[in-house]
Amino acid sequence: MTIEPRRPSDTGSGFLARRRRTVIASALALGVAGALGGQALTSYVAPARADTASAIQPQAGPALPSFAEVVDRVKPAVVSVRVKNIATDDEASAGGMPGVPGLDQLPNDHPLKKFFREFGQGQGGKPRQHRGMAQGSGFFISSDGYVVTNNHVVQGAKEVELKPDDDTTYKAKVVGTDPRTDLALLKVEGDKKDFPYVKFASDGPRVGDWVIAVGNPFGLGGSVTAGIVSARGRDIGAGPYDDFLQIDAAVNRGNSGGPTFNLRGEVVGVNTAIYSPSGGNVGIAFSIPSEVATNIVEKLKNGGTIARGYIGVQIQPVTDEIAESLGLKKAQGALVAEAQKGTPGEQAGLRSGDTILKVDGEEIGSARDLSRKIASMDPGKEVTLTIWRDGKEETKTLKLGTLPEEPKQAAADQSGDDDASGSKVKLGIEVTPASKMAGAGDQGLVVTNVDEDGAAAGKLEAGDVILRVGGKDVSSVSDVTSQLDAAQKEGKKSVLLLIKRSDATRFVAIEIGKS
Repeated sequence: MTIEPRRPSDTGSGFLARRRRTVIASALALGVAGALGGQALTSYVAPARADTASAIQPQAGPALPSFAEVVDRVKPAVVSVRVKNIATDDEASAGGMPGVPGLDQLPNDHPLKKFFREFGQGQGGKPRQHRGMAQGSGFFISSDGYVVTNNHVVQGAKEVELKPDDDTTYKAKVVGTDPRTDLALLKVEGDKKDFPYVKFASDGPRVGDWVIAVGNPFGLGGSVTAGIVSARGRDIGAGPYDDFLQIDAAVNRGNSGGPTFNLRGEVVGVNTAIYSPSGGNVGIAFSIPSEVATNIVEKLKNGGTIARGYIGVQIQPVTDEIAESLGLKKAQGALVAEAQKGTPGEQAGLRSGDTILKVDGEEIGSARDLSRKIASMDPGKEVTLTIWRDGKEETKTLKLGTLPEEPKQAAADQSGDDDASGSKVKLGIEVTPASKMAGAGDQGLVVTNVDEDGAAAGKLEAGDVILRVGGKDVSSVSDVTSQLDAAQKEGKKSVLLLIKRSDATRFVAIEIGKS
């Protein structure tokens, strides 16, 4: 049974524009009876004295928007997801131990946490394995039993059960997962093909639109909450492709993987995270937008894995200071910190200091925009990049590679020569040639000290390796000084440094003139 979307009634979207806040506040202060429904709300005021001629009769109040019709249609497609997995005592203790409030808030090396971890281990101190249980939410997207949920709900699953809002239970298997967007696709086992299902919205909601969240908070299946879209395009640090909807509908633990609906009954988001110092709802929840989920789910359904396009460059945002240093009119695009060897980007001639402004003629607003744009393309696709280099635009054409599942990262060598002396540079730092510092490599200058009142304070830190200043390689203090002098003569307000920190390279813009 397909659950067809419908247009919202007039009691929904236009209410807030027609009713004054004072009316709502007055209704709440009087103890409004009833809920969000098509019925009129009433209020009751008790007689002031026993000799009052007659009681004040209830009167019709303002009509609030009703979500009942939408909920009745979509709720059968939403399921509770129950996952059985195998966990060790160490893994369990990382997430807290039942019966010991606050244990998960302690550092891992805290004596109390260590005691409880060891207390649960068997002979020889080896962690014991035991069955764990996780609960989340999900929703049918097809009549033959495909269900969407979060990756973190089914991660490590040995058994998966789906429970609609009735007495039935279905066993399911994991078809595929995508940890980078935290999405997973499940399939009900068996040949049943008459599941009620919902569809993804073809267009995203606007900030301020009403939305409805349906799910399994705290194991209480079939729960419905409502709110509005608070913001779009949120980056919460969950991954390189963050592009979340922020909603204020109540979402709690167990809502993960559940749908967010618009008033037409279409899925506009997949609930995945909350912001909460207390662990409960505080009115800030995040959903994966339908336009992201649709693409990922389709790929999981067809192949079970996600292959993303890949250039092979380390990139960073373009700040106002960096834009000024590069001669850009405004801060836009993605700055290439390093083109990795053997990648499509390096083979196409991209290099450190290039700024990627467009992909196939479409402007790139930020480094994150570039990541999402390239990741949405299939490996093997030929693309044209418009870059900014040496004060002018150039184009580069390349064929996208496949994004590695686990990008290789070399461990940083933390060893060093404590006796290495540093020479002062007028940016307010002391440096020494990298060749004199164990583990720092043969190129550049190692920062050994940063003046708290200097221009580089907050931008550089001890241990950084300065590879370039103003686009030129540096190996001595005189190299740095000459580049700073040249930048000042050109009238630049800041200079661009290419540094290496923890085995990653990036650009840093520092104001000229401070010492």
